[in-house]
Amino acid sequence: MREDEAALKELLALGYQSTPVTLIDGQAVVGFDQAKIEEMLGL
Repeated sequence: MREDEAALKELLALGYQSTPVTLIDGQAVVGFDQAKIEEMLGL
């Protein structure tokens, strides 16, 4: 069983089938891209 079925359904509805996917202000970062995540967060 998945930890968060609702989150899985949300990602599948958005067309993503792999993780990690980080959503920031409606934009997705697929995979772990620390530099991109920090840029999007303004860090």
